[in-house]
Amino acid sequence: MGTNAFAAPAVGQQAPDFVAVDTSGAKHKLSDFAGKFVVLEWTNPGCPFVRKHYGSGNMPATQKAATDKGVVWLAINSTERAASDYLKADALDTWMKSQKAAPTAVLMDEDGVIGQVYGARTTPHIFIIDPKGTLVYAGGIDSIASARVDDIKTATNYVNQALGEVLGGKPVSMASTRPYGCSIKYKS
Repeated sequence: MGTNAFAAPAVGQQAPDFVAVDTSGAKHKLSDFAGKFVVLEWTNPGCPFVRKHYGSGNMPATQKAATDKGVVWLAINSTERAASDYLKADALDTWMKSQKAAPTAVLMDEDGVIGQVYGARTTPHIFIIDPKGTLVYAGGIDSIASARVDDIKTATNYVNQALGEVLGGKPVSMASTRPYGCSIKYKS
């Protein structure tokens, strides 16, 4: 059965489990992080929207703020190997380090299975999962859909807002927002 046979989870539904290998070759299973908040961030360094958030320091700061609070942050690259902006694991790892990124792990999903199961459409596209495995946020990193760095200072960072709310025991006020960025180049 192909991945297209599955409906992407909606906020309030159980997050699909998955297994993926990170840029250093270690395996990670989503269910291994049960009991913790988990952020899934779809990324592709070839995308100007991703470069905006990394080059400005916004994404690394958002990652660090989350992981400092015990949140697991998994950056996922679903770009297919044949795409012109595909990076092999070692090159992606090197780029992340050059950006001072702070995810828990950077996962390789070149076959697009995880991305398609979640319905990830853009880079970046963010999902937040609660300790019970329920999807509590899905959407964009912030409120201004642009590749302009200057817009970061006036945008609402939806990820910081959602994490602040759930870590404070409150429901997420903006649980679904519109993701923006480059379309994910899935394997056909």
